[in-house]
Amino acid sequence: MTAATAVRIGRRRAAGSRARRRHRLRILAFLSPWLVGLTMFFLYPLLATVYFSFTRYDLFTLEWVGLTNYRFLFEDEDAWRSLRNTLWLVAVMVPLRVLFGLGVAQLLTHLKRGGGVFRSLFYLPYLVPPVAATVAFVFVLNPGTGPVTSIADSVGLSLPDWFNEPEWSKPGLTLLGLWAVGDVMVILLAAVLDVPRQLYEAAELDGAGPWQRFRHITLPTISPVLAFAAVTGVIQTLQYFTQAMVAGKVAAGQSDQPGTQTAPGYPGGSTLTYPQWIYDEGFRQFNMGYACVLALLLFVIAMLFTLVLLRQFHAFADGEAT
Repeated sequence: MTAATAVRIGRRRAAGSRARRRHRLRILAFLSPWLVGLTMFFLYPLLATVYFSFTRYDLFTLEWVGLTNYRFLFEDEDAWRSLRNTLWLVAVMVPLRVLFGLGVAQLLTHLKRGGGVFRSLFYLPYLVPPVAATVAFVFVLNPGTGPVTSIADSVGLSLPDWFNEPEWSKPGLTLLGLWAVGDVMVILLAAVLDVPRQLYEAAELDGAGPWQRFRHITLPTISPVLAFAAVTGVIQTLQYFTQAMVAGKVAAGQSDQPGTQTAPGYPGGSTLTYPQWIYDEGFRQFNMGYACVLALLLFVIAMLFTLVLLRQFHAFADGEAT
């Protein structure tokens, strides 16, 4: 190889290296808004939460305490009670909302007339502000003044005291969640309507009945949307705060006045959800370090639920494909 050839090869390599660097810089430039947002609104808060979890922090003083907050978590009965209540809502409310939303979506796809009207009627409750919806729901089911109880009594039916009995308060919140199922219904309705009609026609020609068509065509086709509805439902329910807080306070006749504090969870701690306890520890008791421990546990639980659900839906889709 002559010296001139070596120089030309070196120049080509240098030019190629500069082109690759410029290409990487262009990619980073396009990704920079996302990277800045990820750093500012996820990585930094997460790292700060981990740091503060090892401290005793009340917004004014900061003291390193090591694993004290983590040890206290195992002794905090209210934290575990709130976690059990929240997991109950995840295990019951989320599947019922997805199933009910899917059932309504299937029903609306078969309506010949008035489909748009019924879609609006099912979606409207979701647009009601959560506080107003919860107050109205508690009033409607109130055993003393509620119209539902009055109508049931007139026909000889005995209904439970929904938000004043610990064993019925979470089912009452579940009914509220089913009433406002419009968000799930809309996305599942769009998915069902997007299933190719020719698949149904081919299956019907092969002798498949309604259940077989639903089981082997509808469900596999909409499984990504079902996974989305389940994962987002779990994450939203793990953050369940407003409805449970308002329902407990309205049923107990409580109101937070300036200078006063009322314990959440009426009746008997049954409506105390995990986010409520994080809020109580962080912004009422000012135990910010311990509240960070609770928040990290919630983050880990949400990640585990998400991974398990995505794995299960992926396995279901693969099984149907084969």
